[in-house]
Amino acid sequence: MQEQHTKKLTDSELRIMEILWKEGACSARHLADALAQTQGWNINSTYTLIRRCIKKGAIAREEPGFVCRALLRCEDVRRAETEKILDRLFDGSADLLFSALLESRSVTPEQLRRMKRQLEALEQEEGPCPDEM
Repeated sequence: MQEQHTKKLTDSELRIMEILWKEGACSARHLADALAQTQGWNINSTYTLIRRCIKKGAIAREEPGFVCRALLRCEDVRRAETEKILDRLFDGSADLLFSALLESRSVTPEQLRRMKRQLEALEQEEGPCPDEM
């Protein structure tokens, strides 16, 4: 699998990728049926988006049965999209993003506890930050 996507995936293309990441390889028909239920898309719209994903190198088409398989890993796409958001909206500053999340009150207490555990684990792996010395 590729480590990072080079072409931007649209929100609609990401909907297709989310199904493939969650369920694994599946037929184009299955994707169309799932997206008809959740998004109200018709089969032609879904097939057009699948073709675009194939052209961008995000999906492989396998025969028989027009089976689609993700070529990009979810983690890699999330990382690339997060870096774009950081650069575009927060001048590359993760702490500004974190502050914005806290100020908007969109972080639940449970999410905050998980973030604290992740930060603590990261600190144990890397040692203290230079700013803390």
